[in-house]
Amino acid sequence: MPTLRDAVAVRMAAALETCGLEADPGVSAASDARFGDYQSNAAMVLAKARRENPRALAARIAEAFDGGGVCPAPEIAGAGFLNFRIGDDALAGHLGAMAADARLGLQPVADPLTIVLDFSSPNVAKPMHIGHIRSTILGDCLARVARALGHRVITDNHIGDWGTQFGKVIYGWKNLLDREALEAGAIAELVRLYREVTAREAADPAVARAARDELVKLQSGDPENLAIWRSCVEHSWAEFEKLYKLLGVEFDERLGESAYNEALAPLCERLENAGIAEVSEGALCIFFRDIPDLAEKPAIVRKADGGFLYATTDLATIEYRAERWNPDEIWYVVGAPQTLHFRQIFEAARRLSVRATLRHIPFGSILGEDRKIMKTRSGENVGLSDVLDEALARARAIIAEKNPSMEPAEREEAARIVGTGAVKYAELSQHRMTDYVFSWDKMLAFHGNTAPYLQNASVRIRSIFRKAGCGAPAVPPAVGHPAERALALHIARYPETVPAILEDFRPNLLANFLFELAEKFHAFYEACPVLKAPDGEREARLALCGLAGRTLAAGLGLMGIRCPERM
Repeated sequence: MPTLRDAVAVRMAAALETCGLEADPGVSAASDARFGDYQSNAAMVLAKARRENPRALAARIAEAFDGGGVCPAPEIAGAGFLNFRIGDDALAGHLGAMAADARLGLQPVADPLTIVLDFSSPNVAKPMHIGHIRSTILGDCLARVARALGHRVITDNHIGDWGTQFGKVIYGWKNLLDREALEAGAIAELVRLYREVTAREAADPAVARAARDELVKLQSGDPENLAIWRSCVEHSWAEFEKLYKLLGVEFDERLGESAYNEALAPLCERLENAGIAEVSEGALCIFFRDIPDLAEKPAIVRKADGGFLYATTDLATIEYRAERWNPDEIWYVVGAPQTLHFRQIFEAARRLSVRATLRHIPFGSILGEDRKIMKTRSGENVGLSDVLDEALARARAIIAEKNPSMEPAEREEAARIVGTGAVKYAELSQHRMTDYVFSWDKMLAFHGNTAPYLQNASVRIRSIFRKAGCGAPAVPPAVGHPAERALALHIARYPETVPAILEDFRPNLLANFLFELAEKFHAFYEACPVLKAPDGEREARLALCGLAGRTLAAGLGLMGIRCPERM
């Protein structure tokens, strides 16, 4: 089913054609609801190009416009804006069609893509920290939205499971391991081993040599060291999985850096033989002399000592993904500081004839109350598990205070939903490039642009239907009262909003839409009695409530956020 914007745009295009004009109809949601529901600046654009009076040209277009039952002829405002008001019958009919559609009018894209989406990427033997929040939550949301629009998405968690740190970890495993501590908290014990060995290296060169020997043995395929390394990977992943399960995040693949080890030397040989890379001061480098701002910034793919770098592994990864999945696009949800790195490897991949479109989706930082990068008092990154534990504890306390009669099991489930939802929404309601302050009080507030505020709107709607003792009636939703109409029109824009998220990878557009939806629902609820309304009006308002609740749940679902039955 076409959106209301599409319906207006089709009729606007016909009016332009009738007038002998060629232009994009330029129909968008009105910036000020007082002047209409949709607007177009096509007359002003055309008038400027044709050196005509824009209001006179707008009048010609308005006279040729046939709303076809969707809307009357547009009104002319300002220098030549065309403002459209959707008819009540058309609006009610459109919402009725949305209610009958399991997808709420959201249409699959005409040309679906195959997309490989790389996000989260924690490091083995290190705890996930607050810095992983943005990549994990943003990546998961983009995957959900892309799939909802009909794209084929393969999510790949490219974990850091290889590197020089394993020499220290393996030495520590063999000489310092506390197995009880390992079983109680594997990553904490692996971090302790790494730190203890690092401290001993500083005091005893023999320890440093021994750790390097362990790394060489690992890289040479020593069975014992490989077994220890695999154990480190699996113990780490088991702890990562607990966090992913709590967040409701899943991956199709978990291919770490180690998966590409065998491809690195042949890749470097091909790069050199093809003239893409050249030896400079003993290192194999890819120069970008034809790109002004990269001309002095080569990518090193093999160090002078023969070692490989992230650029090498990432190029091998791109080639693997291109061969295995033949994707149209590969998306990397990685922080803004890696922008240069991705520009380099994307250009190198193009020279390797990789056809997929490669996109870096950068994001900013999470700040503490002091507006500095969020750290613990000891200067370390705040652990993600600590953040989520705190979110659940605070949500548990708030729910217990607001609803003390709730059964413990239901309270615990509601706390999980509200706590994790608050953390996710705090991330997704920001523009991804914004550095934002992590504030518990703000993110768990029941007022303002927060997940609990939206979830509370959903709970209120469910409460209405519990009291009504029925589901949403299959009748056209109410649109007669100004508060009804405002809510109805906003709901109708759900299928217009979702596709826009991927235009610049901005889930905050969806967050803004849902926040306005909740505000408009609360305004409607205060202005228009539902259960006490007269027959006929009661059913139409229940239908509107049902559609509002479904839209809230669907939109939050695209963010990976659930709604509890009660709060």
